[in-house]
Parts: sequence; structure tokens; C-alpha cells
Amino acid sequence: MSAAPNVVLTETEQATLERWAGGRVTEARLVQRARIVLEASQGRTNIAIAETMRLGRRAVGRWRRRFADKRCAGIEKDIPRSGRKRVQRDKVARLIVHTTTQEKPPGATHWSVRTMAKAQRISPAAVQRIWHAHGLKPHLVRTFKLSRDPNFNQKLHDVVGLYLNPPEHGLVLCVDEKSQIQALDRTQPGLPMKKGRAGTMTHDYKRHGTTSLFAALNVLDGTVIGECLPRHRAPEFLRFLKRLNRELPRNKELHLIVDNYYTHNTPDVRAWLDAHPRFTVHFIPTSSPWMNLIERWFRDLTNKRIRRDAFPSANALERAIYEYIDVNNDEPKPFVWTASAQRIIRKYNRCRAKTETLH
Repeated sequence: MSAAPNVVLTETEQATLERWAGGRVTEARLVQRARIVLEASQGRTNIAIAETMRLGRRAVGRWRRRFADKRCAGIEKDIPRSGRKRVQRDKVARLIVHTTTQEKPPGATHWSVRTMAKAQRISPAAVQRIWHAHGLKPHLVRTFKLSRDPNFNQKLHDVVGLYLNPPEHGLVLCVDEKSQIQALDRTQPGLPMKKGRAGTMTHDYKRHGTTSLFAALNVLDGTVIGECLPRHRAPEFLRFLKRLNRELPRNKELHLIVDNYYTHNTPDVRAWLDAHPRFTVHFIPTSSPWMNLIERWFRDLTNKRIRRDAFPSANALERAIYEYIDVNNDEPKPFVWTASAQRIIRKYNRCRAKTETLH
């Protein structure tokens, strides 16, 4: 075994090593190497340095020799390691990315870490690193629906214009129905939430009927007018329109934003709207429920009041819905629309061009 080289530092090397050893933002491995060299410069043996720093004697000797050969540059960078060359690793990464995005495994719809590792004859950990580096998550999928409405741009400008520049002498109401809300009761009582444990509820349930909620969201102040009815046909929608006509100020024009459900455009509904000219109906483009803000309010109703509760009857469900509406109207918080029509159209055109290219 060769003797450990004697380490003698210049003033510049001493200052550099002390800066590295005491630097708060210096990499931990560089701090460790600088301390090894500083200890060696004081004439200490590799064994003594290893015991003091709780390192292996071979590691101390390796960086001591590295400094003796190449000085500070020798410890600043890692020693080149053996293994697959970088060019080969890049080639494998490109192959895995291409296979993940362009091909499917036999008998499956998407790749897993293990199926890809087996197909490419590499370790699952290597597949994970490559997928993480390229943002690939084959186990996830997102749904979407692109509107094919021929009047998409016209309807979009109409609805977004109401959100961004509402009329001075009118009210903008987002109207829709949340149909077939189920009154579900759990088969067994759940356990309450406690420290270190989430609340529990059984996965199975008993059905106790349904109800349909007709609701109108005032875009200006966030208040909601809602009514639960057993069905969601045109007569029920017409009944709800008559309620809006009674309860909202007579001197205000009413602009209703609705979807293209047939109930909203039957001959009876059109005839009633023609007889009440203060009502103006604005239809959103087909397959664009995100454009109607009442859908956002429906999501809050489901998440905050319905999904995690149990209802022994449809009447109990309706009472819970009315209670939620009352609480909402006590301290209403309007939803603020910020996206311009031009911004939405640009995004829509990009998505449409991409889907048409793929298919």
C-alpha cells in the first residue's frame, strides 16, 4: 500500500478550501472534501481523519490523492464513474419516451413501470426516473369535450360579454337544473374524524328517492334562487321562470344564461318568453357547461353539503339544499369571470387543430 501523499497548501488554496468548508450554500459533498484536505494539510493521517469525520479510510485517501494530483480542481468535481455512457442513456431515454407516448403494451391500454422495464430490459427505477424527467404519467388520463357548435364564437362573445360588461339596467342570471339528486343514506353509521384519523363512511348506501334543483345564480352579487321539484321537464322550468318574474325587481331586464337542453327551448317556454320581453335568453355553446357559472355553484353544493351526508328521505335532502342556499345568501360571494373571449378562442382553436391533426 502506498503512503499517503503529503499535503502542503498555498495561501490561495488555503483560503479557497476554508471558504468551501464553511460555506452555507456550498454542496455538502464539497464541504466534506475541503475538510478532508484541510485536516490532511495539518499532517494528520487518513485513519485519524476518518475517525474524526466518521468516514471510510478509503474515501479519505481517495480525495487526498485526488487533491495531490489535481489540486482544488480535483475535488471540486466528481470522479468520472464507470457505467453506461451518457450517449447510450440518452438513446434509451428517447426510446422509452417514444414507446410510452406512441405505443401500447400487449393486452393493455397503457404502460406501467414494470411492463416498460421488462420490455426495455432495464430496471423499474430507471423507467421512473425517465418518466419523471419528461413529465410522463401513463396511469393518469383527463377527460375533455370540445364543442362542435357552428356558432361557437358568436355564443361565446355573447355570454362572456355579459360576464365582463353586464348591462347597467339589467340582471345577469346563470340558470340551470341539477337533476336527479339522490337522497342516499348509509347502511351503517360512520366514525367521526379524530386526531390522526379521517372520518369514515360505508361505501354502500340505500336510495330514498330523488329531487331536481332549479337554480338561478345572480352574477352581480352571488345570491341564488333555488327550488326543488320532483321532475325537470318544461312545465317545471316554466314554473321556475314565473317565480323569477315574481321575485326579481320589475324594473330590471333579466338576462338568462342557459345551456341547450331541450326543456329550455320548448314551444311553451318560447311563447311565455315572447310574452315577457324583459327576459332575454342567452344560450351557451353546446358541450360547454364550464361557461355557465351555476355549474361551479352546483359543484360547491355537492362537495360541501351533499356528498358526505346521509339523507333518510327526499324531503331531508331538500331541506339540506335549502339550508345551503340560505347560508350562501347570508354571505354571498360572486364568482368573478376573468378570461376574455379572444383568449378562449385562441385556446379553443389550438385544441381543435391538435385533435384534428391526431385523428
